[in-house]
Amino acid sequence: MPELDNLLAFAAIALGMVLTPGPNMIYLISRSICQGRVAGLISLGGIALGFVVYMLCAAYGLTALLMAVPFAYDAIRIAGAAYLLWLAWQAVRPGGRSSFEVKDLPQDGPARLFSMGLLTALLNPKIAVMYLSLLPQFIDPAKGSVLGQAVILGSVQIATSVTVNSAIIVSAAFIARFLQRRPGFALVQRWLMGTVLAGLAVRMATEARR
Repeated sequence: MPELDNLLAFAAIALGMVLTPGPNMIYLISRSICQGRVAGLISLGGIALGFVVYMLCAAYGLTALLMAVPFAYDAIRIAGAAYLLWLAWQAVRPGGRSSFEVKDLPQDGPARLFSMGLLTALLNPKIAVMYLSLLPQFIDPAKGSVLGQAVILGSVQIATSVTVNSAIIVSAAFIARFLQRRPGFALVQRWLMGTVLAGLAVRMATEARR
């Protein structure tokens, strides 16, 4: 069982990650505005299932890797730091596309909405890399099963993502209008998130191996 401090820290990072624009957010917002909140929530169900698939694969993979390779943690730590620096650059780079620039999507039925949400998650490499780069930073083999800790932390991420994305779906049209009228607000959010991610990357790269 991860320590409470680790759980809270991971939840805070998961919150920052879900608020960082990406393919999932763009799809959910576009779907919600084009077809309505129910369609957005059904699509979110598919995305959540994709999270579960990636979480289980990462949990089993990390368990095997950390036990088989003595220096795997250091390798994953450095790779994770590099990934977070890349995310920080994506957040602040000039010309970045706003998640609230709505795409025109066709009207689809519930089954297709769910499957499209699932595919959107599974085809988004950001999710896989996120689990492989972030989970190891909060797993301590001395605290018990690596698999169990990975599943608990992954569940925290999924719960955070579903909660925040549900709120975004419900208020997608309002948020889109708000940001269109206040472009400076989106710019501040991007720089704030970029700074947080860069700081976390530095922390990961410089911390001692567990």
